[in-house]
Amino acid sequence: MEELYDQYRALLFTLAYQLTGSAADAEDAVQDVFFKVCDVDPERLKEPKAYLCKMVTNRCLDLQKSARRKREVYVGPWLPEPIPTPEAETLEAVVRRDLLSYGMLVLLERLSPTERAVFVLREALGFDYPDIAELLGKRETNCRMLMSRARSKMGISEEEAVAADAIELEWVSRFLTSLEQGNVDHVLSLLSEDVMLVTDGGGKAIAATRPIQTREQVALILAGALHGLKSQGSLHSEFAALNGEAGIVLRSGDEPLAVIYLQYRRGKIDRIYVVRNPDKLTRV
Repeated sequence: MEELYDQYRALLFTLAYQLTGSAADAEDAVQDVFFKVCDVDPERLKEPKAYLCKMVTNRCLDLQKSARRKREVYVGPWLPEPIPTPEAETLEAVVRRDLLSYGMLVLLERLSPTERAVFVLREALGFDYPDIAELLGKRETNCRMLMSRARSKMGISEEEAVAADAIELEWVSRFLTSLEQGNVDHVLSLLSEDVMLVTDGGGKAIAATRPIQTREQVALILAGALHGLKSQGSLHSEFAALNGEAGIVLRSGDEPLAVIYLQYRRGKIDRIYVVRNPDKLTRV
C-alpha cells in the first residue's frame, strides 16, 4: 500500500484537483480512496492506475454534487483555488506537466461533472477513449460525444489546441510595474479589446461581484484596487510559480491578500483572474 501511495499519489491529486478546482477537496479525495483501498481484494489491483483513477473520479463526482449547491449561493464569481508549483521536486512539481492552465480550469466550471471528467482524463492526463469509457462505465461513443460537448461549452473548436499561449515573466513584470506606477495608459496597451477581469472574494474580501469587461474599466479598477491596498499598510508583490505558470502574489507582511493570473492570447492579455477569498490563499 505504501508503494502504491508513493507511486500514484501525485497523479491522483492532479486528477482530483482538476475535477474539483479545490486542493483541499483533492487531498481529501485521495486520502479517502487510499483508506478504502486497504480493504480491496489485491486481485482487483492488478492494474492499480486504472482502478485508483476510477475510484478518485467517482469520489470527485460525488463531491461535485455538493460543491455545485454551495456555488449556487456563493457571493460573486467562483474561481479555482491556486496551488504552488515550485521548481523543487515536490508533489506539485511532479504534477505540473499534467496540469491544465488556470484559465482552462475556470472554463471547466461550465461543464457538467461527467463532461469535466472526460475532458480532464483526455486532455490533462492523456487517457485514450476506451480507457475513459472503462473508468466512467460508459460507451466509448458516449465519451467522444461528451468531449465534443465539453469543447463546445468551453468555446474550443475541435481543431483548436487546448493549451493557451504561455505568458512570459517579462510580460507579467511589465504589467505589474505599470499598475504599481499608476501608468493606466501603458496598462491599456497590454490589454486586448475584449479583456475580462474576474475577481473572487467569496464575500470575505472586497471584490467585484460580476466580471468586468471593458479595457478602460479593467485598467482603472486594477490600478485603483492596488492603490487602495497600498494605502492600508505595507503591501509588497512577488512572482510565484502557481498552477504551472507565472502568477502574482500580493502580500501584507506574510499574509497573502490576492493572487493574480494573466491569460495571454495573440500578443495581448485577454483574461485576468484575481483570487481574494482568504480561504483559497492558505497554500500560497
